[in-house]
Amino acid sequence: MTTRGDGSHTKLFVLDTNVILHDSACLRRFEEHDLVIPITVIEELDQFKRGNGEIHFHAREFLRSLDELTGDLLSPEGASLGEGLGHVRVVLNVASSPQLKEAFLSDAPDHRILNSALHLHEIEPERPVILVTKDTNLRMKAKAFGVPTQDYSNDKAESLDKLYTGKRTVCDIPSEVIDDFYQGDCQVAWNRIPGMLEPVPNENFVLKNGSKSALAVCRGASPVLTRVTKPSAFGIAPRNAEQAFALTALLDDDIKLVTLTGKAGSGKTLLALAAGLELRQQFRQILLARPTVPLSNRDLGFLPGDLSAKLDPYMQPLFDNLAVIKQENEGKNAQKVQEFLDQEKLKITPLSYIRGRSLQRVFFIVDEAQNLTPHEIKTIITRAGEGTRIIFTGDVRQIDHPYLDTLSNGLTYLIDRMVGQPMFAHIALERSERSALAELASDLL
Repeated sequence: MTTRGDGSHTKLFVLDTNVILHDSACLRRFEEHDLVIPITVIEELDQFKRGNGEIHFHAREFLRSLDELTGDLLSPEGASLGEGLGHVRVVLNVASSPQLKEAFLSDAPDHRILNSALHLHEIEPERPVILVTKDTNLRMKAKAFGVPTQDYSNDKAESLDKLYTGKRTVCDIPSEVIDDFYQGDCQVAWNRIPGMLEPVPNENFVLKNGSKSALAVCRGASPVLTRVTKPSAFGIAPRNAEQAFALTALLDDDIKLVTLTGKAGSGKTLLALAAGLELRQQFRQILLARPTVPLSNRDLGFLPGDLSAKLDPYMQPLFDNLAVIKQENEGKNAQKVQEFLDQEKLKITPLSYIRGRSLQRVFFIVDEAQNLTPHEIKTIITRAGEGTRIIFTGDVRQIDHPYLDTLSNGLTYLIDRMVGQPMFAHIALERSERSALAELASDLL
């Protein structure tokens, strides 16, 4: 087995195209181990060089980085990735193995990448050769040929069960402590609560003692808990504790980044939109966006009409939430919503061409954020200018992106990395409030 100067064993990782399109900086994510880029991957990246999408950016960035690393000539040993890191090399296609020819009737890029891994395993038997791909189908094919394979997990959360929910329920609170939340400034030092661990900034609590209870939040890094009332926003009032926590965070001027997760009908988008309308005077524009990820193989080009008509099916859920708000408001407020739309002070748009923009004083709601990659999430947040607030909503168990899952999607990644930041708040909404039928379907189907 190949070793470095310090005697440590190194592995050989073969990268699939989708890993690079997911993270163009992946070259430096494998510590001291060596990387192999099959020439087929370079060919596939060439098809993604032109365009304004996130994958086109990753393709260009990776190819530029690889060109800088390799210089004028790439040796068989590969180019060094830097101190403490391994080497990277590009391998040419070789004749398909007899096993591969017998198993697959047709040639395909995935089969050529798999063949490269098989060939490397044969010529370097002393080293672990591992195929890294986000394509579950290719991973299954590799396993069938005895090739070790892994998902690209550099930006994955550890476990969905351990993911921060934004709230805790604490029982058996002394009666006098509960009473203090309803007196004076409605604040109680958190260390007065027996057995309670130090709160995370902006963490919420359901405090119980028999028939008595209180909702509380730790604002920022404050040493006290403050009672949470049930605020309303533009005619929308919370129907449960989690919605009260969410609306309180959305209306808090000190919180610039909010994430809301929950199943269908839990009120994520509705609460965010109502909060934006309630705070409309503080912002230049309320912007609602969502990624255009189709639920089938039929993409935007399949749909009839111009760009606006093509986008309507993707944006319709946002219009549905606006309709609910209009229904809850009569007279002037309902008319204001339409006026905001007409004047583009309230704008619904696809989440495209965000790169390069600077969003000043914008209340920015990104719906279905579970279909974004971690890099796309970062790109969106780094567009925030002065006075901008960003809200991500989504259901991490309902992902339509072919190369993302519950642990690797951008929304899960964001929650996992932002816990503890004073300007960040997260709430996991648990109940569907759309209807009894919707709740039943969410639970049983």
